[in-house]
Amino acid sequence: MSENKAYDNKGLQKRNNGYWPLAVLLGVILFTSAIRIRLLEVPLERDEGHYAYAGQLMLEGVPPYTGVYTYFLPGMYLIYALIMAVFGQTHGGIHLGLLIINTATILLMFFLGKRLFGPLIGAAAAVAFALLSLGQPVQGVFANSEHFVIFFAIGGIILVLRAIDTQRYLSLLAGAVLLGAAFLIKQHSAAFIAFMAVYLLFCELRRRPFTWKFFVARSLVYLVGVLLPFALTCFILWRVGVFDKFVFWTFHYARECVSRIPFLVGIKNLKMKIIEIGGSALLLWLLACLGLIYSCWNSRMRRRCPFIVGLTLFSFLATCPGFYFRPHYFILFLPAVALSAGIGAACVQNFFARRQSVMAPKATPIILGLILLFHTVYQQRNFFFVMSPTKVSRITYGFNPFPESLEIANFIREHSDRDDRIAIMGSEPQIFFYSNRRSASGYIMTYQLMEQHLYALQMQQEMIQQIEAAKPKFLIFVNVSASWLARPTSEKLIFKWFQQYCKQYYRKVGAIDIISEYNVVYRWGQDAGNYRFQSPFRITIFQRNQ
Repeated sequence: MSENKAYDNKGLQKRNNGYWPLAVLLGVILFTSAIRIRLLEVPLERDEGHYAYAGQLMLEGVPPYTGVYTYFLPGMYLIYALIMAVFGQTHGGIHLGLLIINTATILLMFFLGKRLFGPLIGAAAAVAFALLSLGQPVQGVFANSEHFVIFFAIGGIILVLRAIDTQRYLSLLAGAVLLGAAFLIKQHSAAFIAFMAVYLLFCELRRRPFTWKFFVARSLVYLVGVLLPFALTCFILWRVGVFDKFVFWTFHYARECVSRIPFLVGIKNLKMKIIEIGGSALLLWLLACLGLIYSCWNSRMRRRCPFIVGLTLFSFLATCPGFYFRPHYFILFLPAVALSAGIGAACVQNFFARRQSVMAPKATPIILGLILLFHTVYQQRNFFFVMSPTKVSRITYGFNPFPESLEIANFIREHSDRDDRIAIMGSEPQIFFYSNRRSASGYIMTYQLMEQHLYALQMQQEMIQQIEAAKPKFLIFVNVSASWLARPTSEKLIFKWFQQYCKQYYRKVGAIDIISEYNVVYRWGQDAGNYRFQSPFRITIFQRNQ
């Protein structure tokens, strides 16, 4: 029997021959999709705004790294461009695209669990993933890159596992290409590439009879498949003349920004996030811990222990670069958690199956599933059913001006022409996207100007030069700390320049004062000029003098 066929537990498989796992899976997909549909209009946060603006430029024929300077790989720009081409250039359309990708990933989780362990664990893993990936603690309703990474990564893992079973080179190549595509979305996904390389090596070395020729051939196919998407991307970027910029931003600058957080601070951040994320679905996480232990302890499951433990370890490593441990990073960890939760469900069912009652084993999965579903939903009931999209944004991101960006963009669009440029002093690229106005500078994220690296002063000088050359019709200054992330040691040239430049060439035409969660004051025109701010969270809009 092949090492990678689903393990043979006849009693368990017999109980799983019905259609109820698929029925439960369909029900949960409909349930989570309904919640996502209710929250489609949640305002874009700044990473989403960055992807959306870059995708918008791409649809207009502007190559990456010319109008947008960031260390992100271009995969997300292409994905957002495709989503907006199909569903329209709106935040609702973007979140509809996320809904479809999330649904597809839920189904992939079912197929992965089914291939490894059978339909019960596959359905339980998919249900667990559907609930966890929707949660507010991981910012699940926002279209962050991690959602798209795991879609490609899980698809690639399934195909590589199939290639290990069937020894087909085409499946191996296709799986490796999908894993390589995941890397183009976010560098963190290199952890999944490394995991499947290690697991492929592990399985090939255990294969009997072992031949070096076969081993080397399959290794080369995997390597070629992983590198193919990146090589093709480099060729395209070279052809459009932005390869040098691509190398600088995604490698040289990205390397400067890694490990800026001390290790002990990172550990503290990790503890806080684990408590917050684990507490939001406590029973599911406890079930996942049980499943991880059971996969190593149970003799029938033990053959899968290297895969489960390896996926868990490498998925966790995917959340670690820079020790930031941002909430949405943990979406990369959820497939491993969900799969372990599925194994935990099988563990509980097997426990009751050994009892004398005939009905107990049949009813146990349903009862357990209902308890987990009810408990998880109950813990986040306000988020799922009560909060408005604006409230969801506010409770997730505090006083960041994401809801206010819509009003600001409306004002900009109504008082400017399509060809007018605007400049934002702050990291709020969603305003560019909403207003459909181009930035006067490629620096759409100003917190990278505040970081301690070799290029900080040079970047500030370049942004100043670009704004002065473009003479934007509007300047928007965002006085929100998270939009800058300035440190005591940050270069301050950009602030000194702005005070003089704005005073000389611009007048105040807009004031947005975020006083509290329910009280945001908007003043426009002459009213803005006389308004005195009451809150430290404020946005000021200046229009260039005629």
